[in-house]
Amino acid sequence: MIISCDRNTLRDERGAAAVELTLLVPALLLMLGLLVVGGRLWFARTTVNEAAQTAARAASLARSAGAAAGVGRDAGAQSLTTAGLHCRSTSVLINTAAFEVPVGTPATVTSTVLCTVSFSDVLLPGWPGSMELTGSGSAALDTYRARVSGFTNSEGLSSTNSGVR
Repeated sequence: MIISCDRNTLRDERGAAAVELTLLVPALLLMLGLLVVGGRLWFARTTVNEAAQTAARAASLARSAGAAAGVGRDAGAQSLTTAGLHCRSTSVLINTAAFEVPVGTPATVTSTVLCTVSFSDVLLPGWPGSMELTGSGSAALDTYRARVSGFTNSEGLSSTNSGVR
């Protein structure tokens, strides 16, 4: 079997690689950009969830409901700052109803972190708009530890339970 090469066929193929490359490169760059954007969104959502879990854990270690609310808010905000997530507005809500539960009964402190992030921080620099990310966390209170439901004085004792340490 003899294969013949026609010169006209070879001339028609010139520049085909350049055309293919011209069509392929923008599509590959778009896919790469979408991967970067997806990674940044995943990072932001994960950071907000981690901040909520950190806030709940810190609040569960406090001795009173008042202290738990303050410590939890501070821990949640600090977690966002440490991770490098810049929020336009941040809200850390701590549910301290678990401190009202009698000792010996399992109870859980919950937290919710709301963070409004700018698209220019998460997607592309200069991109307009923002999105609100929400994370929630929970942590168990020690079942047999004394609980103080109200705000505490400087010694960490509630005025109604001053005899209980």
